[in-house]
Amino acid sequence: MKILICPDSFKDALPAPAAARAIACGLRRLGDAVVAVECPLADGGEGSLDALLAATGAERRRATVQDALGRPTSAAWGWQAERRTAFVELAEASGIQALALGERTALHSTTHGVGELIREALDAGAERLLLTLGGSATNDGGAGMLVALGARLRDARGRDLPPGGAALADLAELDLSGLDPRLAGLEVETAVDVDNPLLGERGASAVFGPQKGATPADVARLDAALARFADLAAAALGVDHRELPGAGAAGGMGFAARAFLGAALRPGIELVMTQAGVDALLADADLVITGEGQLDGQSLAGKTPVGVARAARARGVPVVVLAGRLAPGWQAAHDEGIVAAFALADGPMGLDEALERCAELLADRAESVARLLLAAPAAATQAMPTPSGA
Repeated sequence: MKILICPDSFKDALPAPAAARAIACGLRRLGDAVVAVECPLADGGEGSLDALLAATGAERRRATVQDALGRPTSAAWGWQAERRTAFVELAEASGIQALALGERTALHSTTHGVGELIREALDAGAERLLLTLGGSATNDGGAGMLVALGARLRDARGRDLPPGGAALADLAELDLSGLDPRLAGLEVETAVDVDNPLLGERGASAVFGPQKGATPADVARLDAALARFADLAAAALGVDHRELPGAGAAGGMGFAARAFLGAALRPGIELVMTQAGVDALLADADLVITGEGQLDGQSLAGKTPVGVARAARARGVPVVVLAGRLAPGWQAAHDEGIVAAFALADGPMGLDEALERCAELLADRAESVARLLLAAPAAATQAMPTPSGA
């Protein structure tokens, strides 16, 4: 039996490559009866860079850039020289996980570090960029990224705006003349895991701002500031992208990627699966095991297990999910091609224990799934009635 292993990360416990190794460890306890193929994935959120590097064999590089609060930080990015392709994960430079709860400020956080990583890629000779947007601490519409790439954002007195989304309320001039000319030759694909527009009740500020420290008053202020930015961007570019599905991703970085980088916005799991060659791997797989920290009704919006299941269903390959937790609404995943889902806990345990034992629990559940499937043909044969006259 050939089993394809395609987990996402298990948040705060294991990155996707480590989760895939743990599942494979459990399957290999069955010896030659199972062939385990590891293919860690991500949906565009935090951990996508690790999954892309594992899938493509790209080189991991590091650069010192600004974090979301403008402080120096060491951020990783990926480089595949033979394809002149760079992989940049927003969360490496401007991620919310790097900030303490008390530091999170949607009003003043910046995507400047993302622009610095893109500049590193251009310096390396990149002709193609894959940019993943999940896990941001920012709500600046990508303004910081633009500044890092050479744009100038000025107020009515000709002064450069300070960092952050709130400052965009004072934007009077959007000067794109200094943008790095190499961007014109850069093909950009952007992985998003939401379909929110830039503004309004489903926009970046209203939906995601509170997770980044925004009060209700801050949300209204940020939404108005992003509207000002969108107005000037439309005037400068001759096209308005504020209603584009995914424009609100990562505090408006989806908007900036499309408007200023000409990026194609794609569901993150689709982009990562393409890079990993999942379709070809499914061609001779008997089963897929995928998983993430929590499977719930929201997983249908483009999370890794459901994305994998949809691809596998097209090939007629069954999918099993191993999840840290099965939360309300998880049963809807059955309609997407997931034949079974299992929570990891083997008894009552607290969160700390569950996180510490995640690899062990993944291995044990994977072994149990494989043993059940290997026993199923024999059980079915034994249950068949004996033909009369035999």
